[in-house]
Amino acid sequence: MPVIQLNVLLKSAGITHSSSGNLVEISNIAIDSRKVSKGSLFVAIKGSEQDGHKYIRKAIDAGASAIVCQEKADVPDDILMVLVEDSADAAGRLASAFYGHPSEALKLVGVTGTNGKTTTVTLLYQLMKQLGHRTGLISTVENIVNGRVVVATHTTPDPVELNALLAEMVAVGCEYAFMEVSSHAAHQKRISGLRFEGAVFTNITHDHLDYHKTFDDYIAAKKSFFDGLASGSFALVNGDDRRSDIMLQNTKASKHFYSLRRSSEFKGKIFENTLEGLEMEIDGLHAHLLLIGEFNAYNALCAYGICRLLGFEREVILTGLSALPGARGRFETVRDMNRGVLYIVDYAHTPDALEKVLKTIEVMKQKGGIITVVGCGGHRDKEKRPKMGAIAASLSREAIFTDDNPRDENPADITAAMMDGVDDADRNKVLIINDRAQAIKTAAKLASRGDIVLVAGKGHETYQEGMNGKIDFDDRRVIEDIIGR
Repeated sequence: MPVIQLNVLLKSAGITHSSSGNLVEISNIAIDSRKVSKGSLFVAIKGSEQDGHKYIRKAIDAGASAIVCQEKADVPDDILMVLVEDSADAAGRLASAFYGHPSEALKLVGVTGTNGKTTTVTLLYQLMKQLGHRTGLISTVENIVNGRVVVATHTTPDPVELNALLAEMVAVGCEYAFMEVSSHAAHQKRISGLRFEGAVFTNITHDHLDYHKTFDDYIAAKKSFFDGLASGSFALVNGDDRRSDIMLQNTKASKHFYSLRRSSEFKGKIFENTLEGLEMEIDGLHAHLLLIGEFNAYNALCAYGICRLLGFEREVILTGLSALPGARGRFETVRDMNRGVLYIVDYAHTPDALEKVLKTIEVMKQKGGIITVVGCGGHRDKEKRPKMGAIAASLSREAIFTDDNPRDENPADITAAMMDGVDDADRNKVLIINDRAQAIKTAAKLASRGDIVLVAGKGHETYQEGMNGKIDFDDRRVIEDIIGR
């Protein structure tokens, strides 16, 4: 852990302050009072649920030597208080400075959008490792420091954890780092102080309105990522998404587009889309990919565009992409060879993602029907529940509504809200089984040879979050147990 004089840290972070007490040495930086130790700098942030200013006294009692806050607080004379306009922004800049501005020593690329972030950054990480480059990954599924896996707790970590990860990547010689940038992270300024080589926009659809309240606010949060780019960076956006131009309105970065449908710098075309993979033309070259579905064609094309902007040759990129399997829990297939049933585990937890997955399966299936197991999370965007229910019922032969991290909300209320969106003609196709394991087992019993069972919503997750906290739960393990029996 580095040790730095506070006045040096403030100057490096671009925060001006004059005081006789600024010669104190800082050995730790924290935004969580539970992580304060002796010699810490505690940054009090106003969060969506908690206000860090309420924990200033607790941080001082735990050994904090200095406090950064945006509201004046009553602190002892020997504690330095630094008042700032926005403590969330200050936390990012201070964390970056404390760890030696690690993002400036890497080619850091951030990917934002409703869908496709995880697969895109995972493809990029896999490709760079395949090409022999030391690389880091920060994603919803896992964080990886050149092969060493670090468990991910958020799509984008808090600024202290994020900069610590980036500093570790620099320490082991990473050249590149690829990270998901969630709308929450952009809005909460977790990425303040970072220098991005490039920013990428995949798409935007209905999601996270429990947090952002309006769709315009959700768009604005994504756009703020691009607004903060330096002039030497690149901005790559999906030209087929009608809101891509909005992302580029105020950016200083160079502007680039990828597309399957309109003319663009990085153009793709699908020739064949089957359960064995994609046959495509990308940037004028023929490519065979192990990835499945149009949505993955976009992800691969996006990854290709990023690599080109990073300076890699076309043939090198496509040769590498052709061997990559994609991200865990994203259209991941498990085959029951004895019964002739295909299971697909996918993270689709938004109406748009669920619809795309189901339409992809419908196009590719040769015979049989689709059975969908899906739920919606508790205490999250309630507006999407009837939409998810309607999509699952209308695009499946049979649908089972079940739990998906209900948290401390009544699971029956969630599935009832999903049923509210189902047309009368489709209601007889729907079962409600709140026990998720039992729902998957029931889908297996209903399936016949040639059928496809989609288990949607949780993807890579290995837990279920209910009223009694988290328990171990993995959709894939349930399926594997069914097949094993």
